[in-house]
Amino acid sequence: MTGRGRVLATVLGVAVVVAGSARFFGRGSDASSTGAPSTSGVQTAQPANSDAVADVRLDLVRPAATDATPTVGRNLFRFRPRVEPVVFRPPPPPVQPSAPPPPPGPPPIALRFIGLLEATQSSGRIAILSDGRGNVINGKEGDIIEGRYRLLRVGPDSAEVAYLDGRGRQVIRLSGQ
Repeated sequence: MTGRGRVLATVLGVAVVVAGSARFFGRGSDASSTGAPSTSGVQTAQPANSDAVADVRLDLVRPAATDATPTVGRNLFRFRPRVEPVVFRPPPPPVQPSAPPPPPGPPPIALRFIGLLEATQSSGRIAILSDGRGNVINGKEGDIIEGRYRLLRVGPDSAEVAYLDGRGRQVIRLSGQ
């Protein structure tokens, strides 16, 4: 198809669409333009002068004030700041000074439980501990370690160690490293 044929086909298609829509919406049809009655039997009232506006009776629109009508505190169509009701709230209780924070506890014990030796019944279990600096320390229940700690109990998966001066104790789990 040539360029002129395409333009002609497009113009013809637009004309068909406009004519079809005019018939669908009731404008430009033969029956309505000649004033002949429609075949459906439904008559539509058309005002003689389409620019005329009917009178509006506001007394029919506004409801009559009766006791059944609830009263509203605000008019949505008039700007006025909303007045909040005053609510009595008792004053907050006086703030009492808090007690000073408790003194910090002892620092955590810097030992790691890395292994366990099961010896004969007479010697008991021997815990293998590391101080984190590469030193390995062996001890059984009741031994003093590094001059600062006492090994209280040695279990199959943990060791309980306390400070010598009694400031605190800590359970060290078996880490294997």
